[in-house]
Amino acid sequence: MTTAELTFTVTTADTAAAVGSGTLPVLGTPILLAWCEAATCAALDLDLGETSVGTRVSIEHLKPSAVGATVHVSASVAHRDGRLARFTVSAVDASGALVGSGEITRVVVDADRFMSRVPPPD
Repeated sequence: MTTAELTFTVTTADTAAAVGSGTLPVLGTPILLAWCEAATCAALDLDLGETSVGTRVSIEHLKPSAVGATVHVSASVAHRDGRLARFTVSAVDASGALVGSGEITRVVVDADRFMSRVPPPD
């Protein structure tokens, strides 16, 4: 798969006020980013034992979304070079208005090998 579409409904837990990215009861930018990353993960065909890690993000959050709003998030592979995948992402509301857009880069890694290099907590 090289594209994916996911649909989310904004909840109180998704608001800027709830996630500490502001004080307003609208979709928080960190949640929009998480939803976009989820779509990029869904767009990758990975072998058993593989996962992907985000390495670069550029997102514009263009329009507020109230609690209860439906947001459709899509990700499409724009460039693939071996383990590197660069995606274009976009989010639109139920009216079709653009909520956000941008680009996310992920790298496919062996999950066990990657975790073996993570230092233990202090």
